[in-house]
Amino acid sequence: MATSKTVEDVLFPGIGVRVERVSDASGGLVVEAVSTGRPGRCPECRMQARRVHSSYQRSVDQRPLGSRRVVVRLRVRRYFCDRGSCSRRTFVEQVGGLTERHRRSSVGLTGRLRSIAVELCDRPAARLCHRLRLTAGRTRLLSLLKAPAVPDSAPRVLGVDEFAFRKGCTYGTVLVDVEAGRDVDVLPDRTSETFAAWLTEHPGAEIICRDRATAYTKAAKEAAPGALEIADRWHLLQNLSAAVEKTCHQHRNCLRKHTEEETETATNVPEPPPMLLPPAELPRTQIIERTRHRYEDVHRLLEKGWTISAIARRLNLDRKTVRRFRDTDLDQLLVSARDRRPNGVLEPFKGYLNARFTEAQGQVSGTRLFLEIRERGTPAAARSSASTSPSCARAPPNPSGPTSPALGRSPRGSCARATRSPTARRSGCFRSGSPARTSPGPATWPARSPIWCVTGADTCSSSGSARPSRTLRSR
Repeated sequence: MATSKTVEDVLFPGIGVRVERVSDASGGLVVEAVSTGRPGRCPECRMQARRVHSSYQRSVDQRPLGSRRVVVRLRVRRYFCDRGSCSRRTFVEQVGGLTERHRRSSVGLTGRLRSIAVELCDRPAARLCHRLRLTAGRTRLLSLLKAPAVPDSAPRVLGVDEFAFRKGCTYGTVLVDVEAGRDVDVLPDRTSETFAAWLTEHPGAEIICRDRATAYTKAAKEAAPGALEIADRWHLLQNLSAAVEKTCHQHRNCLRKHTEEETETATNVPEPPPMLLPPAELPRTQIIERTRHRYEDVHRLLEKGWTISAIARRLNLDRKTVRRFRDTDLDQLLVSARDRRPNGVLEPFKGYLNARFTEAQGQVSGTRLFLEIRERGTPAAARSSASTSPSCARAPPNPSGPTSPALGRSPRGSCARATRSPTARRSGCFRSGSPARTSPGPATWPARSPIWCVTGADTCSSSGSARPSRTLRSR
């Protein structure tokens, strides 16, 4: 059978406190508790108290509960110290596992902040605490750091090196346990006397791994004459690079002469033949395949003795295109086809343009399409709409077999040559693609010829009946 847990078991497991109240404040949770442990001991004489002086309430920050801050308002007791020889008359009890002297954070929260400070130091640690909803600045985090305990004896393999408190001004010495990979101690300077005194107080070093400083050599010979002195890997590489640089500088004339001789020898050696790489395979796109098939068709007909004009008629090509396929190599044609841009700026709008033009039965202006495309898409596509939309589409045929006055000239904006007669000036009706007529009078026109209305009239008819005007202009 599962036992139910109390609030004390959740917030303060194993700690002698009793929770009296939990309230929800704007900044988080406020827990009011009372200490219930045994009377404490005097911090000076360690005598256990028997009399209570008074009690008061102190605030302690606890570890956050989820993302909410937890503040414990703990009521603790102040005791008398009954030992007459003790200098302290009263003292405050400390709850084990929860409070410490002169701290406003719990033991668990202090340990968490100390771990963050050890890993990230001041400012990065403060930023992480802010993200974790922990109230701690960089100064407080640095104050939580404590110097590690120095062992009584030196490690078997002791590493010695200098570091800068302030570069160019103040230097110190760091001592490292090479086998364990941890710091042992830090000395305030880099003199031989300080290092020798430390070796005398901490014997036991068998191997001293040092740099090239003479102060450390002198101190090791005085305080630990039986220790083996070696150089670490970094200083070995540094010494080697310095020796190589010095040698090259001393023999630079010989090295330059030797280099010139090798260059002359290399020039007499024949160069190896270049390695021919296989040509890169072009992607099998529609344009590439069409270019390859067209090239094969043109050259097959040329081998049969066909002329340029016959090939153009047979393949439905222009004669210039046929000549280009005859005179240009296939690889060059394929490269040109690969670098082409088959899709123009109007490619995303071609479906809409075709549907719109079909819906209007060809009776739509390029300006109207331009405005519609600009509302639907990018301005770059709209710049080419006027040149792409058909500006001279034919109107539906006239089933009544219309007759119209002769025309004398083409209307403005049309693509076909048109004529206009003096009789047609009053009606404003034009027909494109007609021969010029000089005499007035009716004329019979093919039913497929489109009617162009360029005046402001709403009707245009050659037989007298009213018909809607069809206007199509290209600008």
